[in-house]
Amino acid sequence: MRVRIVGPGRAGLSFSRAFTKVGWEVLEHLGRNDDLSNAAEGVDIVLLSVPDQHINEVAQKITVTNSAAIVHISGSLTLDPISQHTRIASCHPLLSLPDPSLGAKRLLDKAWFAVAGDPISIEIARAFDGEYFHIPDEKRVLYHAGACIAANHLVVLLSQVERICEMVDIPFEAYLNLIQGTLDSVTTIGSKKSLTGPAVRGDLSTIQSHLDALPQTEKVLYSCLSEAAQEFATKETKSQNMKA
Repeated sequence: MRVRIVGPGRAGLSFSRAFTKVGWEVLEHLGRNDDLSNAAEGVDIVLLSVPDQHINEVAQKITVTNSAAIVHISGSLTLDPISQHTRIASCHPLLSLPDPSLGAKRLLDKAWFAVAGDPISIEIARAFDGEYFHIPDEKRVLYHAGACIAANHLVVLLSQVERICEMVDIPFEAYLNLIQGTLDSVTTIGSKKSLTGPAVRGDLSTIQSHLDALPQTEKVLYSCLSEAAQEFATKETKSQNMKA
């Protein structure tokens, strides 16, 4: 299989390395400002790894005279931006790709992919030894919102832990077992049974003491999540009582 990457950023180069490692041939990378008219020549796949707002613009520049498939890797977009072409697909990795080396490793580590359109998207997932699922167009943005929460919002939350570590002069690594243990619990027993702490106990005085101790810049995030935790815990308690 021969591939050309349009958009050699972190994601594009991650895919490029992953393709190379599974034995697919990757031709010269192109940027979205290059001459893209012949991007599909001599390849089976043109992989568009450009920002969502540029996918349609880039796709418009490509002339396909062979059987090459145009594939985008956007999580939030349907196939509409590339619909002018005959063979079209999307293959979004449900992963964080922070740099090409780590990104390629994650792509090849039994990753999950949201696929749509031409079966070539499934072929990519299988080549990477990954799993795949289909998302209806009307739920695509909602799916991507979940991905952002799982990745970006989690990073923001953990950055607050890092700042608190600096305030009390302890290493962030001291919290890693707690963080990993929580992720393991959600994986094995689900979020409903994994929530612990003052929200579950209804210990409002402890929550208030946390808010009193936190600097003003940290109060809003803690307060929002604490309220959500209390609401979640209350709903679960009511649900369990109804089943009893």
